[in-house]
Amino acid sequence: MYPLRPSCSGLRRLLLLSLPAAALLASATTPAWVARSASPADALLAQMTLDEKIGQMVQVDSDALRGHPADVQTYFLGSVLSGGNADPAGGDNSPAAWVKMVQGFQAQALKTRLQIPLLYGIDTVHGHNNIIGAVIFPHNVGMGATHNPALSLAEQRVTAEEMLGTGTLWGFGPCIAVAENERWGRTYESYGTSPELAATLGAAAVRGFQGDDLGGPLSVLACAKHFLGDGGTTGGKDQGDVVCDEVTLRRLYLPPYAAAVQAGVGSIMVSYSSWNGVKMSANHHLMTEVLKGEMGFQGFLISDWAAIDQISPDYKQDVAASVNAGLDMFMIPKGPGSANNYGEFIGDLKSLVATGTVSQARIDDAVRRILRVKYALGVFARTAVDPRLTAAIGSAEHRAVARECVSASLVLLKNDKNTLPLAKGIKHLHIIGAAADDVGLQCGGWTISWQGKAGNNVTTGGTTILAAIRQAVSTGSQVTFSATGAGTDGQGADAVLLVVGERPYAEGQGDKADLGLPANQTQLLAQAKASGAPIVTLIISGRPMVLGTALDQSAAVVAAWLPGTEGTGVADVLFGDKKFTGTLPRPWPRDNSQLDALTVIDPLFPVGYGLTK
Repeated sequence: MYPLRPSCSGLRRLLLLSLPAAALLASATTPAWVARSASPADALLAQMTLDEKIGQMVQVDSDALRGHPADVQTYFLGSVLSGGNADPAGGDNSPAAWVKMVQGFQAQALKTRLQIPLLYGIDTVHGHNNIIGAVIFPHNVGMGATHNPALSLAEQRVTAEEMLGTGTLWGFGPCIAVAENERWGRTYESYGTSPELAATLGAAAVRGFQGDDLGGPLSVLACAKHFLGDGGTTGGKDQGDVVCDEVTLRRLYLPPYAAAVQAGVGSIMVSYSSWNGVKMSANHHLMTEVLKGEMGFQGFLISDWAAIDQISPDYKQDVAASVNAGLDMFMIPKGPGSANNYGEFIGDLKSLVATGTVSQARIDDAVRRILRVKYALGVFARTAVDPRLTAAIGSAEHRAVARECVSASLVLLKNDKNTLPLAKGIKHLHIIGAAADDVGLQCGGWTISWQGKAGNNVTTGGTTILAAIRQAVSTGSQVTFSATGAGTDGQGADAVLLVVGERPYAEGQGDKADLGLPANQTQLLAQAKASGAPIVTLIISGRPMVLGTALDQSAAVVAAWLPGTEGTGVADVLFGDKKFTGTLPRPWPRDNSQLDALTVIDPLFPVGYGLTK
């Protein structure tokens, strides 16, 4: 169990770090890949013009380049990304279409004078989650419930292989935020409320992406995010303000980054959020003095999506402030014609160097860091895609790993009279709730599209919970289903499985003040109760929800989080093929007044809670 922590006001400060976690801050070592790549990076840097250097510092979204891909060559761009909704042209979201798109941009980079390949980046929040057919893992809150670094490593190993199957060598993960207030719409991207847990699972995830030394044939670049304190904003507001002193900031939010640096992470994404009113993108002390200086981070820092625009109303000043503060690469997703496009950034930065506002040494440091990572990752020799890796996307072997993660993530909150596990020979099981037969609801946000979407035909394959249960029960068992609870199919049932929870959402749109079950799902509970059979309530959500009367009216309650595509992992535990081993990575609130984990005194269930039978 991980201890409750004080509020950022500092009124109840406790010593939060164990000695091993604290020791990470003082024991940074230089990753082997830095020494291996330093000499060729320096040699290439010496050949570069200012235009070529600045180009390496720029990352543009694929949608912004659509119609003029030659801008990769014109501006010597160092990176392209596909944001949450940036799929290949023509609506074809297949792995083959991704390979064609990525290689098309790469071909432009290889036409430049120095032929420096692109780093192609993509969001990897819970798998290679933009790609049709890819395996979708439980969101991080579920992985946090496993408390198992081996599973975290295995998840990202699968994700890395599926990324390589589309030619993308840079994944924007793991998210190692310590999410305090679950009103925050990105709570499910956090492993939990403990810095030590985020450090342990985050470091394992880095090793899963990058392998032992970044340069292996199945390695991709990890990107720990979002530096620093994004999970601690006042009221859980996305892109908000973290209000606390530096002692508290270091204790609550820095340990996962220390662990990621120790694991050799090659890139770190800087948060939109502020610390005491100062945007992280302009914070020289934290980026340069603490992260690069004290902690010895040798990779490069990248901004979040157009994040520097938020520093001030003066874009050119934003460029100067963020470069001088320590940002090395800039996600400038907008294309020509927009207010702050990549052409404007490049022109502004050249002008700032010419006037001495930004030094040539700062430019060289940024580009050197980027080139070191490119050499370490081997991008100069890895511009082709192995078709065997493309064919392996969504393979049975990969899905088996996700299935294991799902079964280990389920948390048993209540189990009166040993209602669970259900017998495979049950005569009649009635299932109520749309989420029981909807892969889109199982997966949540950051699945094919940015915000995610309900439905089985708009996601990425997989097995619904209903289908998995029908496969699990014995021949002759009757399994009936009603998405709305209407009808009489539940009459005479031996048990009712009620599946409730949240609709898909992602950052910003997921911020929510009331986490009680919606009225229509409370009505489902009433309909389940009318059957007279014992109720097993399964909660599909990105964060603990306020259960109200559902806890008392249910014989058993299970937190299944957002399990992803492999509903079989849920059935494995419900029917006893696997035991319940998950425990809560964050406190479960009694009501909406307890949504801030820093201030909750007597939660419904504490961190570390989880029944085994």
